[in-house]
Amino acid sequence: MKVSGSSSEAQIGQRRVGAHSTHESRQPTLDIAWTAVYVMAIGVSISLWFIALRSPLWLDETISFWQINNNLSGVSARQGLSFAAYSYILWFCTKILGTSELALRIPSILAMLGSVCLLYLAARRLFSRDIAIVAVIIFCLHPLVVFASIDVRAYAFGALAVNASILSMARLRYNNSNWSAVWFGVLAATIVYFQFLFIVILPVLIAYFLTNEFASPRIFRRQLSCALAGFSLAFLPVVPGLRYMFRTASVHVFDDAPGLTDLLETLAPRGVLFALVGTTLVAVIVVATTRKVNRHVMIERRSIFLCAALALSPILILYGVSVGTSIHVFVPRYRLIAVPGIALCWALALSWFDRPMRMLFCVGVLAITAYFQISSPFSGQHGYTWKYALVAVEKNASADSAPVLICSDLPESDHLDAPLVSAQDSTYFAPLTYYKLSVPVVPLPRSLNNDAIQVGSRFLEDASKRHQRFLAMAFTPSYKTLAWLAQHASGAYDVRILGVFDDVKVLEFVPRT
Repeated sequence: MKVSGSSSEAQIGQRRVGAHSTHESRQPTLDIAWTAVYVMAIGVSISLWFIALRSPLWLDETISFWQINNNLSGVSARQGLSFAAYSYILWFCTKILGTSELALRIPSILAMLGSVCLLYLAARRLFSRDIAIVAVIIFCLHPLVVFASIDVRAYAFGALAVNASILSMARLRYNNSNWSAVWFGVLAATIVYFQFLFIVILPVLIAYFLTNEFASPRIFRRQLSCALAGFSLAFLPVVPGLRYMFRTASVHVFDDAPGLTDLLETLAPRGVLFALVGTTLVAVIVVATTRKVNRHVMIERRSIFLCAALALSPILILYGVSVGTSIHVFVPRYRLIAVPGIALCWALALSWFDRPMRMLFCVGVLAITAYFQISSPFSGQHGYTWKYALVAVEKNASADSAPVLICSDLPESDHLDAPLVSAQDSTYFAPLTYYKLSVPVVPLPRSLNNDAIQVGSRFLEDASKRHQRFLAMAFTPSYKTLAWLAQHASGAYDVRILGVFDDVKVLEFVPRT
């Protein structure tokens, strides 16, 4: 009986060992499958950036082209309210890639791809691999990232600098190197190179650095000195631009005060919110059915603090300034500064779910976001463009070289000391630098102010004496100027709408015989 019992126990033991070895043999295969699905999800997420890749340049993108549409020595003089770092990068790239819409967008695409890689590396130091990948997917699908990734402006490089700073800061937790501290200070300063208002994230980086767990007070003082030295040297070039921005802040305001909906949509995009609700419902059903509660992944408190601060601090500063003052800076392109932190926070929330539920969330958020983007009537557009209106004007006016009055859509054009003399190669009429007109152009400011009335009255008087046909065009904020022109020209001209092209209205003024 003892022999038989021993034999039975041995057989059971062998079966257990066999089952365990089978489980271990399946685990690598399962990990490979999970990784393949995650990689595919990231690839599809990035592919959504390119829906509007070949769309025409919108107003601000033509300004970027205007800034480099000169020799290299003239780039710095054309910057205005921006630092020249991105313009030099764009100028160099155009010498290699050309100046087509696609070529101009390639630098931003590469910069955003780099920021995705850096965000993953930073998140990997805070979370497990699965959660880090979730953060990357949410980042790639955020509407502000989708827009900035193909935008011919500096914001993708700003995201690259932000994520590089986050990664450098995360590495400092376990690194006593002086050069690592210097590198962190330099990277933090370069964030402002690509957008002055991105300075709002610096308090978070400084606070996290100061609360780091250093091996000794001596190492803390040494690394702090190195970080401050690197930051100060790298920050000096942007000081004049920052002073100019604060001195002329009211001149550059054109957006209305934000509402609470704008804040919530930035923090919780529709795709992420819907996918989280769906995943939560499925998880509740699974728990209720199997009565198996998933074990929560433990996250350090410092990591939770960092994610929350990166997400909330910058965006609440922008929102508070916009609501509490007349300086409205809560525009989408500036909110991009908070998106890395927002992605990390959502990934942190997903750590409460097990692996299958996180995968379900990724598939859900990808499907929902793709549906919203593809089904949108504006899916192929990247901001409003002057191209179609200018093409229509060129076709209509070139036959008799009819002049065209154009209202600038830059708020700065309302604050000039004297009326504009020429629109040729002017930042206020940057679309003409890329989409050219061969007919005479009469420049007007954005608003119907004294300068607009003065220039318009003088032109109408001269044109009516010569019985000259002419055109006028303006974007939505300048429709009042078009109405004023039509009213004051009604005695001598027949006025008709030639067309409305992406909200740019074009009027034709034909003299009465």
